[in-house]
Amino acid sequence: MIHISPLQVSDLPDIEKLLDAGFGPARHNRTAYRLRDGAAPVAALSFGARDGADLAGSLQCWPVQLRTVAGAVVPMVLLGPVVTAADRRGQGIATQLIKAALAAIDTQGDLPVMLIGDAPFYGRFGFSAAFTRGWQLPGPVAAERLLLRGGDAAINVTGWVERGSPARRAA
Repeated sequence: MIHISPLQVSDLPDIEKLLDAGFGPARHNRTAYRLRDGAAPVAALSFGARDGADLAGSLQCWPVQLRTVAGAVVPMVLLGPVVTAADRRGQGIATQLIKAALAAIDTQGDLPVMLIGDAPFYGRFGFSAAFTRGWQLPGPVAAERLLLRGGDAAINVTGWVERGSPARRAA
């Protein structure tokens, strides 16, 4: 039986194994990793799926921000990576992890949540590419895969996404 709980520092080796198995060693070359490089995940927003002592899946969240060309800074959360052990895929574990993370994020206030992923999957959680067309990231990303949940029309601006702190408020 799967139990969702906050990730612990002691989970890091198992998370790395899951990520290597799920995405391969080239995962470190992806744009999302450039945003996460040198940052620590937000512990209160990162979860593991456990089956007894085994980690069957994980989801980490990271502090990022949108810096607009007008100079405003909009704090956001970067959701992901989400990974499930190969032998546990198709069991709804990723969905459980995403729901847990989004519920935790929602208790933090009105923080927009962004991710790079497949709109058909993440759309059911409220993610869309509607406001992200003018955003730049520190690497390539297909426009239809840069997704946002939350925010408002004020975030539909030109700017760039960078590492940040979700505790900061817009300038």
